Amino acid sequence: MTTIVILAMVFLFVAFRLWSVLGRRTGHEQTIARPAEAAPTPIGAGRTLPDNSAPVPPARPASVEPRAEAGVRAIQAADGSFDPAQFLEGARSAYRMILEAYWRGDEDMLRRLTDDDVHAAFASAIAARKAAGEQLDNRLVLIENAVIEQAQLNGQAASVTIRFDADIAAVTRDAEGNVLAGSLDDAVPTHDVWTFSRNVRSDDPNWTLVETDEAL
Repeated sequence: MTTIVILAMVFLFVAFRLWSVLGRRTGHEQTIARPAEAAPTPIGAGRTLPDNSAPVPPARPASVEPRAEAGVRAIQAADGSFDPAQFLEGARSAYRMILEAYWRGDEDMLRRLTDDDVHAAFASAIAARKAAGEQLDNRLVLIENAVIEQAQLNGQAASVTIRFDADIAAVTRDAEGNVLAGSLDDAVPTHDVWTFSRNVRSDDPNWTLVETDEAL
């Protein structure tokens, strides 16, 4: 399967062995949920939650910031199968899948989606939650926007940085399921920046998530 459909069908990661690296910045999880603290401080009123099983909405027509256009063209020149719109659609699915695996403490899935160092960081945070007798009941309500903010080609290494604007409902519960902090009735606007990378000459068509950060 070509590169242009791999990310678009990233939810089939088991079949296509999507191996992602989640962030150099281990503090990213503070925006999504604090393992032993209260849920993130709301920065605005949210929306009523839809059914949590609702799929990620299809990506809008490719959104590329002007400063990323030259990099996108360079990547397309090196890899003719690269399509920004399909890349964004797959990245939106990956965003949901990885966050939800972390929130529910699914170490097996995280192990399949991250490298050893990143998995260790997540495993440590999950262990801290368990030690505190806490669990997360977070919901990714809606990905409002996904925009390619930066793109570049260094030799054979392509990297694409995406800003995700999403609404997340965050709740921290105790071991008995009682709410300690947060609410599922409201969603908090969240802004993240994730960078994906791939060797354009590699036989492996999968892109790897190599960095996460909070948007300014």
